[in-house]
Amino acid sequence: MHSLTDLLHALRDPSALISAVGMIGIPVIIFIETGLLFPMLPGDSLLVTAGLLASQPDGPVKLNVWVLAVCCSIAAILGNTSGYFIGNRAGRALFTREDSRFFKRAQLIRAHEFYEKHGGKTIIMAQFMPIVRTFAPVVAGAADMSYTTFITFNIVGAVGWIWSMLLLGYFLARQFPVVGNHIEGLVAVVILLSISPPIVTWLRSRGTKRA
Repeated sequence: MHSLTDLLHALRDPSALISAVGMIGIPVIIFIETGLLFPMLPGDSLLVTAGLLASQPDGPVKLNVWVLAVCCSIAAILGNTSGYFIGNRAGRALFTREDSRFFKRAQLIRAHEFYEKHGGKTIIMAQFMPIVRTFAPVVAGAADMSYTTFITFNIVGAVGWIWSMLLLGYFLARQFPVVGNHIEGLVAVVILLSISPPIVTWLRSRGTKRA
């Protein structure tokens, strides 16, 4: 029970999570979030915090931002590909699956609606949106999207997401060292920006229904 409590605390604290898993664990977490239908993992905040810590050579964790960017990009591409094949194999059965602690059908449906609206570019756009990025590849597979088309959008989206999040934290901390003393505030801003697109979409949908 104590270990489970420590794990839950680490998931809420990206700095503690990075200290626990190190350089190798970060790409593993990225793969799990994108490929194994675990949307509750802190992808955006984890990457920004990792970039920030990588900018501190005397910090508590030794991270090479460039090696980390390459490894995490590969992990995200493989994770998205895993999600695609899960959707391709499971097909429509996923949309009738019962809710569980780690799987919420409403999240999958939300990703499907977003995919239907924006088409192939969803694979790129969804990469920057928590929850949606976990299920968009699954929806693409379930919808029999061409794998050649999918992998193209997948690579662009995954690389863009990983490098932008890591380098945001890295260069922001190097230009403004004071940011290193306020990691929690930076993470809060990143999370807010990450979840703002689905919130705006939800508010617009409510307005449309009322109209």
